Amino acid sequence: MNNDTNSPRYTCFADLAKAIGTTPQDLRKQYLDKAIADTIRADEQGAASTPDEMDAVAREIEIADMIREGTVLDSFHEAFGEVGALSIVEIGADAQELDMPEPAEAQADCHAIVTTIFDLFRDTRLEPSAQAIAWGIVNSFHYEAQKLAREEDTLSRDLGELIRRYDPSEIYAIEVEELTLRAQTKTEQRSAIECMRDYAADCYRTETGHPWSAARGTKVSSATNASQIAAADFLKARATAIREKRNPTGPLVVFSGGQDWHDFQQLYDRLDQIKARIPNMTLCTTAQRKGADAIAAAWAAKSGVPMVAFTPQSARYGNSAGFKRNDQLVSLRPVEAIICQGSGLQSHLLDKLKEANVPCHAFRYDKQTPIAAEPKRQLWA
Repeated sequence: MNNDTNSPRYTCFADLAKAIGTTPQDLRKQYLDKAIADTIRADEQGAASTPDEMDAVAREIEIADMIREGTVLDSFHEAFGEVGALSIVEIGADAQELDMPEPAEAQADCHAIVTTIFDLFRDTRLEPSAQAIAWGIVNSFHYEAQKLAREEDTLSRDLGELIRRYDPSEIYAIEVEELTLRAQTKTEQRSAIECMRDYAADCYRTETGHPWSAARGTKVSSATNASQIAAADFLKARATAIREKRNPTGPLVVFSGGQDWHDFQQLYDRLDQIKARIPNMTLCTTAQRKGADAIAAAWAAKSGVPMVAFTPQSARYGNSAGFKRNDQLVSLRPVEAIICQGSGLQSHLLDKLKEANVPCHAFRYDKQTPIAAEPKRQLWA
């Protein structure tokens, strides 16, 4: 049986964004009336306008008003507004004057892309699939951002090599100019996709209550403070100091706990106390996707604290991967640690940290606030 409350179909995300309330419809009508009046006035002066031109004028007025009211995030202005006049999007192509999407449209449509899945599936038998599909949408932005970043690195390396072998010829100057423009275009593309990924991740967190985390790789960008850094990237950057954004310099706080943990408030309170004393802290967790580690990840996303997820390297160490990971965490010389009761891995980590004289806050499972008897659906929501 179909759900009668499902909304009608739309042909583009721009229409859908307006329909679900991303842009105020009363303002839309107001600006459309103004555009029609401007068009009639232009016709009276002998300059005819087509319906498409009228709609374009109305849309431009609406976007301008949204920007004036501050409803568009600064990150979208920076990523979509501050770009060069020319761009080269393909190898061998000529430089072109290609515009970026309008910041207001990019933000509205990005919001619609993620939230429409939840609106469509809500109160239907497909509702449990909404979170997985929305995660995949954000991950698509993340995958594309990673690909663009690799291409940007390659172009930057080629440009550096080209500059080192200087040649006064005109052909050399053209090659440098073209390669510079290609690298600049790739930087602008990556920045825009990262901006949309970060905003889509925020929409995902708003809908689900859980922070979005990448299955592979690192999620960093110039527009966000709360980074999710894979352990491999973190250790590589720490050893080589290639990129500051992959190498948080703040004091390290270790967090680990069992998967059967529900009392988030006591953990939030203790983490808030530590952050008040160490504002530039970096949180290192044992990367479990539920229980205490998931609570810590949610706190880090809410508080804007960089988080490093240390996943056991089972392919390399087999059954001892968890203990190797614990030794790795202790070797980083953390300044403080929070350990929640769980398995033998948490006990082993607590002993190792105490041997290293690291101040530890230990939480017992039976000291949690009892979970309220609520329906399963309400708990999921």
